[in-house]
Amino acid sequence: MIKLYGIHNCDTMQKALKWLDAKKQSYHFHNYKESGIDQATIEHWLQYLPADKLINTRSTTYRQLTETEKAGINDKNKAIALMIKYNSIIKRPVWDFGNDVFFLGWDEQAITKLLK
Repeated sequence: MIKLYGIHNCDTMQKALKWLDAKKQSYHFHNYKESGIDQATIEHWLQYLPADKLINTRSTTYRQLTETEKAGINDKNKAIALMIKYNSIIKRPVWDFGNDVFFLGWDEQAITKLLK
């Protein structure tokens, strides 16, 4: 089963969730705002996804960080701490297809290929 990580009120998340529902694709949605995100999950993602892609540097939350905090995305431990503290800086959605197959963001064609 697909596990989708994000924030429910995000427009991109809404597209992804509606698309999955329309395709009658089963999934589990993990809402950062309600459930947070733990270090072990982020560490697992970072084995497959680079931190500079996992952190949405175009987000309002990221732009509000101090320059020191922004520089921390290049340090794995600091990046993890930032994502735990400010989970809305994590690019959305994070798709976990199982078997260590991940995808960031929304691209209908790419996701369709991953579902096959």
